[in-house]
Amino acid sequence: MITPGGRCRWGASVNSLWNLWWLVPAVLYGGGSAARRALRRTLKVRHRRKLELLDARQRQHLALEAANRPPEPVCGCTHHLAKHDRQGRCHEVVEAPTGWDADRRPLGYEPRPCNCQQYVGPEPLGTVFAPELVDPR
Repeated sequence: MITPGGRCRWGASVNSLWNLWWLVPAVLYGGGSAARRALRRTLKVRHRRKLELLDARQRQHLALEAANRPPEPVCGCTHHLAKHDRQGRCHEVVEAPTGWDADRRPLGYEPRPCNCQQYVGPEPLGTVFAPELVDPR
């Protein structure tokens, strides 16, 4: 607080306080290493939180996109319904193991037709026709 005589409450003149402008950079760059470390730590924490928020927003966006997608008709053999004929037989080629070692790990693979026989899962909906709700008068 400055008194009417131009002095602050510590007794120094206002002009002498303005001459101490060099004290701010000296504290920040010289003797203020603790303040600098605290500022740097605070900025790092802020940056980390900002990245977490961006990650959460991205995950939310991907989850919303996945929720809006219709379910794909997939057989128990994990192949799409388009790979099956009307009788339910799968026409996809898979790699089947040909031999095993003593630890029951496969030694080799060879291509074979998928041996699933029937589509397991919900039937896809056909085209739905909805008449217009406008009065034809």
